[in-house]
Amino acid sequence: MSGRAQLMWDEAVTGYDFGAGHPMDPVRLALTMGLVRAYGLDRAAEVVAAPPAGESTLRLVHRADYIEAVRRVSADPKSADGSYGLGTPDDPAFAGMHEVSALIAGQSVGAAEAVWRGTAQHAVNFAGGLHHAMPGSASGFCIYNDASLAVARLLELGAQRVAYVDVDVHHGDGVQAAFWDDPRVLTISLHEHPRTLFPATGWPEESGGEAAPGGAANVALPAGTGDEGWLRAFHAVVPELLAAFRPQVLVTQHGADTHVEDPLAHLAVSVDAQRAVAESCHDLAHRYADGRWVALGGGGYAVVEVVPRTWTHLVAIAAGRPVAPESEVPQEWRQEVYRRTRQAGPLRMTDGRQPRWRDFAESGYDPGDRLDQAILATRRAVFPHHGLLP
Repeated sequence: MSGRAQLMWDEAVTGYDFGAGHPMDPVRLALTMGLVRAYGLDRAAEVVAAPPAGESTLRLVHRADYIEAVRRVSADPKSADGSYGLGTPDDPAFAGMHEVSALIAGQSVGAAEAVWRGTAQHAVNFAGGLHHAMPGSASGFCIYNDASLAVARLLELGAQRVAYVDVDVHHGDGVQAAFWDDPRVLTISLHEHPRTLFPATGWPEESGGEAAPGGAANVALPAGTGDEGWLRAFHAVVPELLAAFRPQVLVTQHGADTHVEDPLAHLAVSVDAQRAVAESCHDLAHRYADGRWVALGGGGYAVVEVVPRTWTHLVAIAAGRPVAPESEVPQEWRQEVYRRTRQAGPLRMTDGRQPRWRDFAESGYDPGDRLDQAILATRRAVFPHHGLLP
C-alpha cells in the first residue's frame, strides 16, 4: 500500500447545479478546492479524476428504470413532472443532470477502488456524500447515491465488512435503505432528530432488517445540540460499534450542515468540532480498518463561511498535513471568495472553539438529559446485537 492519499476531483463536478436560489450552490465545491490549493494540499495528496460511473456500476444500487428516467430528464429538463422525485423543488431538473451525477458517483467509486486495491490508503471526494438518493428515486438534493455506490463497489471487489459512518445533520436514509438487510455493512448515522428535520427517519429503533439485525445505528440528536453533546454522542456510539464490527474499510460522510450557521438545520456545532470528528474518523480507520478510509462530503449550505474550511480540514487530515485551526486563511483565497460571491471570507480556520466532551462511560448516564436519552436509546437498540452492553 502506497500510504498516499488521493483527492478525487474533476472541475466538471461543479456542474451539479440545481439553479439560482437553490441551497446546493456548486460554488461551495469550487471554493473548497480553491482553499485546498491555497494551502498546497493538492501537492500533499494525489489529485485524481475518475471516470463517470457507468450503467453497470449505477445498477449496483439504482433501478434500471430510474437511471433511464434520469437520462431522459437530463436530455429534456422540461419533461420532468415530479415522477421518480425529478423536477421537484428539492431536485429540479437541469440539462446534463445524469452526466454530472454519474461523474460525482464515479469519484466516490474510484476512491473506494483505490483504497481497496491499495493504490492509496485514504481517499476523499468532498463533492460526494449524496446520501438521500434511493434505488428508484431522487431525494433531498441527491440524484445518484454515490456513498451507497462506493460501499456496493467495495462489496463487489470482495470486502466482507464495510462500516459507513454519517455525521451529516440529516439522516443517511438512502445508504441505510440500500444495505438494510446486508450483514456485511454497518451503517451509523448521527443526525438531528427526525421530529424536527428532513427526512423524518433515523429513529433509534431503526436497527437493521431481519437478515442484518444491528446493521443500522441511529443517534437522533435534539435540536440545539452543540459541540460537547455532538462529540459525546459520537464517542459514545461509534468507536465501540467499530471495535465489535471490525470493518475492512471505513467509509465516512462529512456533511458540514451540523454547523450553527447552517440555514437548513438546527444543531450548533463548530468547524472545530467538525475537524475533531474528521480526526477521530481517521484514527478509527487506522485502529479498526488497517487505515483504509474513504471520506465523502455531503450537505452544508453556509457555502462561504463553513463548507470550504470544514472540507479543507478533512482533506488535510487525510493527506497527513493537518492545518492548524489558528491558521490565517490565505489572502488570495479570500479574494477569490469575494470575486465569486461578493462576500467576505472567514479570516481563520477556526471558530475559536476548543472542543471537549464528557465521556459517556466515565461520566455516567443522566436520565434527565435529552442527549443522554438519545445515546442510550441507540445503545439499547443496537449494542446487544454486537455482544455489547448498552
